[in-house]
Amino acid sequence: MGRMNLGVMPMVLWGIFFVVVAALAYVRLAPVDPQDWHKQAYPSGMGERPGAKSFVWREPVEGDGAAKFRQLAKIISATPRSTLVAGSVEAGQMTFVTRTPMIGFPDYTTIGIYQGLVEDGDIRYLEVYGRSRFGRSDLGVNGKRIKGWLAALE
Repeated sequence: MGRMNLGVMPMVLWGIFFVVVAALAYVRLAPVDPQDWHKQAYPSGMGERPGAKSFVWREPVEGDGAAKFRQLAKIISATPRSTLVAGSVEAGQMTFVTRTPMIGFPDYTTIGIYQGLVEDGDIRYLEVYGRSRFGRSDLGVNGKRIKGWLAALE
């Protein structure tokens, strides 16, 4: 059996290091096209709708729902590592990006007041739609974050 050339090992380790750093930089610095993320979820009824990479919550609102929407927007804006990507309170739809503390994985959350046909009829409702950009699963992070915001809203 031949011996491994010890001069190759540091080069392999440096190569792995640079690949990891490049991947982390891409996660942190990848450009965001607001049109990809600033949209409502597919209407499919009220309540919680967890997915592999997403979480949707909907609730009918009384009147125009603007006060509840504004309060939720304030709560999300005050969340650490959350920034507005698109929209406004006046427009009735806002999309935020919230990043994980260490690596900075982005999760996008769109909130909005919508009027439309869903399984429960033609109603006005508040929707919170969180989803992950990278990976096959969000490990329940979006649902946990959204439930925390909703608890603060009550």
